[in-house]
Amino acid sequence: MARADSRPSPSPPTQRPDKLGLREVVAMGVGGMVGGGIFSVLGLAIAEAGHAAPIAFALGGVIALVTGLSYARLGLLFHSSGGSFTFLEHAFANPNIAAIGGWLLLVGYVGTMALYAFTFGIYGSAMLGGGSGPLLHHLLESAILLVFLGINLHGVRTSGTTELVIVAVKVAILFLFAGIGLFYARADHLLPLFDRGYAGVVLGATLIFVAYEGFELIPNAIDDMEDPQRNLKRGILWSILVTILVYLLVSTVAVGNLTPPEIAKYKEYALAVAARPFLGQTGFLLIGLAALFSTASAINATLFGTARLGTIMARDRALPKIFGIMARHDHVPWVSLTTITIVTLLFVNFADLTVISSFASSTFLLIFAIVNWSAWCLRRETGGSGYAALVGLFLSLASWLALMAYLWTNDPRNLYWIGVIYSAVVVAELLFSERRLLRRGFR
Repeated sequence: MARADSRPSPSPPTQRPDKLGLREVVAMGVGGMVGGGIFSVLGLAIAEAGHAAPIAFALGGVIALVTGLSYARLGLLFHSSGGSFTFLEHAFANPNIAAIGGWLLLVGYVGTMALYAFTFGIYGSAMLGGGSGPLLHHLLESAILLVFLGINLHGVRTSGTTELVIVAVKVAILFLFAGIGLFYARADHLLPLFDRGYAGVVLGATLIFVAYEGFELIPNAIDDMEDPQRNLKRGILWSILVTILVYLLVSTVAVGNLTPPEIAKYKEYALAVAARPFLGQTGFLLIGLAALFSTASAINATLFGTARLGTIMARDRALPKIFGIMARHDHVPWVSLTTITIVTLLFVNFADLTVISSFASSTFLLIFAIVNWSAWCLRRETGGSGYAALVGLFLSLASWLALMAYLWTNDPRNLYWIGVIYSAVVVAELLFSERRLLRRGFR
């Protein structure tokens, strides 16, 4: 019999009281997805897919689901707050591939937060009676970014609890809108189903895919998660399924109560206008409130995950070391949070948001394709068959090519600026990251 060890056994690791439970994890994913996207891209989806716009949202959801499985498997394998950056780092031998991918992610997240803040400012100024006045709009979009900077600086649990409350309120409003609006939907607005053809459904799905951006932030919070072995995959899949249900109901009600010309005319106010036939001005205000909650929670979720991505990249020498500084008492990455917020403030107040949003859609489709490819390459390590990763890779690349074709035909200026931004990001990583190639030449 082995001799008993007389030394005291080490005490179990202390559980941090501010860990995120499954509810907070799902709320983080839903908050990241059901943000400004459903309010800003709905009109475009209906313009391309017509009556079949809900099917376009469902197709986008299928791409998100199969990609979500890849994120779950890779997240459990590497157990890192670096998320997509860490996956690329382990899947590819060249470290600059992961670094460039990380830089693209950071810029893409800044673009989506700017879009959310812009939408918050538009709806907020309208509800306050300011119309689209630029001063009130700029004040509101800047204020909401600063508010959530303060919340995230306060600590993890504050951010997670705030997200849970915000998501619950906005989802309840959207379900109320959908539940009542279905009874008022007109059959001639919903049939024939494929009035714009099958190609319109595919194109609509690629254009609205940005509305599913957000679930990939969940693995970034794995270090702040209770029982990640159980909650990571469940949190990703449940958040995507809830989002698909919300989008199906909301898009069906919008199509059933407004004609495509009306939706094109009112653009980001389409959902609010769709509520007027059956809820009147109260419906307009309720949807406006849902838009405020949606964009606010999306900013919170995106800022939370992006700051932790910046910290991991700094530790791996893909960003300046200063991004890795964290507060000692609660491990909040305050330098990363503050820097990302400042850059987003500059984007939302001075940049062309049309270019930024198009760039964000293109970037996330590319990143999702590469992550699915990584899951396929590492399928033995993750324990999965890898076929879902192949499906996700094919669907993501096909969607990206469809988006590029759409921009080439309808908005070549945006396509040009996307190329310029990609080039600038690649050059910036090679010149300024601590593993940059030029430094090797001077050693």
